[in-house]
Amino acid sequence: MKKEIELLAPGGDIDSIKAAILAGANAVYCGLDRFNARNRAINITFDDLNGILRLAHTHNCEVFLTLNIIIVESEIPALFTLLNKLVNTSLDGIIIQDLGVFYLLNKYFPTLKIHASTQLTTHNEGQIKFLSQLGATRVNLSRELNLDEITTLTAVSHEHDVLTEVFVHGSNCISFSGLCYMSSVQGGNSGNRGQCSQPCRDQYLTTSEGKDFPLNIKDNSAYSDLGVLYNAGVDSVKIEGRIKKYHYVYTVVDTWRKQLNRFYEQNTIKHDNNDLRKVFNRDFSNSFLKGNISKAVFIDNPRDHSAIHHAQQFSKIEGGTTDEHLATAKRVVFDQKTEIITNIQDQIEQISIEKAPLTISLSGESGAALTVSIKTPETDFDVQSGIKLINVDNNCIDQALVLNRFKALNETEYFIEYVNLDKLPNNLFIPFKELTLLKNKILFILKGSRETYNPVNVPKLKKKTNESLSPALSLLISSQEDLPLCDTTSAEIYFQLPDSFQHRLAEFIELFTHNQRLIPWFPAVLLSEDYHAAVEFLEQVQPVRIVTNNTGVAFTAYKKGIAWTAGPYMNLVNSFSLLCLKENFNCEGAFISNEINKIQIKGIKKPDNFKLIYSISHPIVLMTSRVCMFHQVTGCKKNIVDEKCIQRCERSSSITNLNNVSYFIDKEKGGYHHVYNESNFLNTDIVTDVPNIFDNFFIDLRDIKTSTNIDVDKAKLVSLFGNLLNDDPDSIQKLNQSIYPSTNTQYRKGI
Repeated sequence: MKKEIELLAPGGDIDSIKAAILAGANAVYCGLDRFNARNRAINITFDDLNGILRLAHTHNCEVFLTLNIIIVESEIPALFTLLNKLVNTSLDGIIIQDLGVFYLLNKYFPTLKIHASTQLTTHNEGQIKFLSQLGATRVNLSRELNLDEITTLTAVSHEHDVLTEVFVHGSNCISFSGLCYMSSVQGGNSGNRGQCSQPCRDQYLTTSEGKDFPLNIKDNSAYSDLGVLYNAGVDSVKIEGRIKKYHYVYTVVDTWRKQLNRFYEQNTIKHDNNDLRKVFNRDFSNSFLKGNISKAVFIDNPRDHSAIHHAQQFSKIEGGTTDEHLATAKRVVFDQKTEIITNIQDQIEQISIEKAPLTISLSGESGAALTVSIKTPETDFDVQSGIKLINVDNNCIDQALVLNRFKALNETEYFIEYVNLDKLPNNLFIPFKELTLLKNKILFILKGSRETYNPVNVPKLKKKTNESLSPALSLLISSQEDLPLCDTTSAEIYFQLPDSFQHRLAEFIELFTHNQRLIPWFPAVLLSEDYHAAVEFLEQVQPVRIVTNNTGVAFTAYKKGIAWTAGPYMNLVNSFSLLCLKENFNCEGAFISNEINKIQIKGIKKPDNFKLIYSISHPIVLMTSRVCMFHQVTGCKKNIVDEKCIQRCERSSSITNLNNVSYFIDKEKGGYHHVYNESNFLNTDIVTDVPNIFDNFFIDLRDIKTSTNIDVDKAKLVSLFGNLLNDDPDSIQKLNQSIYPSTNTQYRKGI
């Protein structure tokens, strides 16, 4: 008998959750109307949740709740209110991104199972170990990984008692999840807050390759790859689609359930995916999984491909795609969807998320114990008081008192339908404390012998009020041509290591060995052998300290006793995320995310002996991608992205949207494709807006081409920023004249 893989389905609303359950999902993931990364979904309320849990568990289906956004300081009290409720439900797991939420769950709500969101971009062994130490029971692996990488990471995960899940169907992001800031910068709708407006799907001015949607990629589908995923040891196959409707969810889950059953029972895989093509899709690709990332991953049309597919099928039969074929296909697809909707709707209406009714009956007499009898559709039981009833003239037990003292039963998968006092004389009394004990006994039984937890108060963190800081300056370079800056400035100098430097490892070991002032700066993405190269680098160089945007490298540095600072792409926006890094991994400092505004920054309380850093000038990275963007923009002779492309290719280009805003595509040797904002970020206001919080202000001096002009050399620029920190009244004007145009929209809008 084969071990079964979990089929994990999306639930953006109640009907979609019901559809997933009916179609045979082993688990559903859904979000409440707050704190989840699909704000465009209808989502559910907390009042719905217990009924959903009851329905799902009746059908042997687990429920995971998505709280997978970054949480700003002002939201922590509301988060605690929610967690105090969730800890007393039968919820099967919580999907999270924010490191502060990891900290709070581990410290105050340890019974809640933690799942690491795809927003954490988990793609190397060190990250698995990092998340394991934070109590994650499963991780969602990055969608960009190939089968070999998935197999390796799954084995490492299992060694650390962590399960792995892999997205196998649905919309695909062109950027590594958690590292896309395009929507945030463009319109203030952060992808790390569930507000992504999907500018990657937008139409742009036609590129030289004749493409109108150069960032749009096909949907992910590993339908034919179930067998190899099974052999890789993957624990859960996950379907994307929390903004999709119930007929989509049912069709996809049902198709995958049949594929799984066929595999278990007959050891065969079906390759015909026509059932999946009946509902919304942008055509399908499994390029990431196959490690075959070619230009075929793109599609120059963001709309529903289902009718186009059927038109193409007609053309194969009759020869040539015509407008008539497309019109016929649209009618066929419409009729198919209508039939699916009608059939599913009938089934959905037959099941309910209503909580189960519960009857309370009280009986007893003076001098005897109080007996409380509970009856539900599934069970009935009695509990008795530990002390005896007494006669009184007032404060007698009545229906209002019972409803008030037992109201917590309504916050379970049940609701109090009726209170029966017929067998209890009307002049009896028992202390309120004893009624509370009886309530807790009832809750324990109703919840399957799970404890009921008292509310936890929000921990009070002290803010240093009298601290006076004189911030220092730090800067980032990536070219050896900038090494003379080591002789002209006292600022800390970070040197950017490429996304992939395994083939240049010896070169970088020599560089840092001979330039002791350089502080290694590790990128956010370090896949497979590049992560191992980073580990080897740390072992050989033994740097005094590093800056890393990758949690895998952070874990390695911690284990080796190397001082480390968390980089700006760790998306740190609250005090508890800083405590998480300091207390769990001996982190000595961190960059605060540039996505948050002045008010949100002011709420952050710095841990003792911990440095805070803010970037005041940098080219704005909008996304980082494993695909080749030049395929759609300027063209490329090679069809596929291979290791030679990563190591040798050095190109740049740009695309312009219909609002005449340009974005710059940059590919450096040893790097992935990055998209940069039209204008660089420059925020001189932060120095006076938020005094005595930051120990260091940072400027990025790498040679990234954008529309921003810098009219002074780097040494002079460093000097101007130094003057800014020394309160030179002319420095702001001089900086604005030297760096133009620029933007600080993120700082003004926040998240």
